[in-house]
Amino acid sequence: MNNTEIIKNIESAQMKEQIPEFCVGDTVKVYGKIIEGNRERIQVFEGTVLKRQGSSSRETFTVRKLSNGVGVEKTWPLHSPNVEKIEVVRRGKVRRAKLNYLRGRVGKSAKVKELVK
Repeated sequence: MNNTEIIKNIESAQMKEQIPEFCVGDTVKVYGKIIEGNRERIQVFEGTVLKRQGSSSRETFTVRKLSNGVGVEKTWPLHSPNVEKIEVVRRGKVRRAKLNYLRGRVGKSAKVKELVK
């Protein structure tokens, strides 16, 4: 076995089996584990997915929300043990792979249209 095969075996063991289908533009709730001292709790972060990048066990996604009028972005590793679950609230209709233009927008122009099937 060469090095790449060994790395793939290690990475495949760390990947989660079930990940919900979500895309860029979707509004999601990310349930993240937070450790405070010796206590552990789950905090919900709800916002719009700006981008997904990477592949296999290194895949990450960035979620943006407005908190008291201030934009807050958080990048989560998709297969992290600190991500308890991901829940899709609504689907978004977008034509881009990365929604970086939302950072400069406020109000109605910062919203993503809902995908109606």
